[in-house]
Amino acid sequence: MPGTIAEDIEIVDAGHGGGVGTPAGGDDDSGSSGSHQFPKRAYFTALQLGLAAIVMFFMALASSYIVRKGLGNDWQRTPMPPVVWFNTLILLISSVTIVVARKKLERGEREAFRSWWWVTTGLGMLFLAGQIIAWRQLAAAGMLLSTNPSSSFFYLLTAAHGLHLAGGIFSLFYVIFRQWKRSRISQATAAELTSIYWHFMDGLWVFLLVLLTLGR
Repeated sequence: MPGTIAEDIEIVDAGHGGGVGTPAGGDDDSGSSGSHQFPKRAYFTALQLGLAAIVMFFMALASSYIVRKGLGNDWQRTPMPPVVWFNTLILLISSVTIVVARKKLERGEREAFRSWWWVTTGLGMLFLAGQIIAWRQLAAAGMLLSTNPSSSFFYLLTAAHGLHLAGGIFSLFYVIFRQWKRSRISQATAAELTSIYWHFMDGLWVFLLVLLTLGR
């Protein structure tokens, strides 16, 4: 399955090339990490490649969903669990809170940044918990993974998105807990990359929700 932004950051961070030792200096966790930082554009290139892979992965799933619906008469309408709409609202709010967090970091308001960043992390975890509730609601309605092709795709698509969102949550923790003194990427850059990935996951969820709603 395609990688997450945290993995991309670690790969580029580790692959800085030979001959250059780890910088001994660097500020505290304000985001400045010494004089030998890896070019910022390299991290964004890695992110773009990762997002492109995720797009292709989900487009393949979406295409399979549409094609399978048109085959045979065994396709049955899968009811949308009510909690899904609450989950969507949670995810949309989290995109707002991560923007606020980044603005606080840019202004040097570190305590406010941490507070808003933790709110975003909590909302992301709440979304994943809500998805588990959605699956339980489907199961209670008699719609299991193997009930019919429609329910199978619902579980598959939402689970795949959940796994990628979990990668985003890992990145949120990475930004908070990483020791930035000897890092070749600043905290501000890591926060920006994570924010882009998070917004992407938000947009991807909206796309999947439209697909699952209109394609039932």
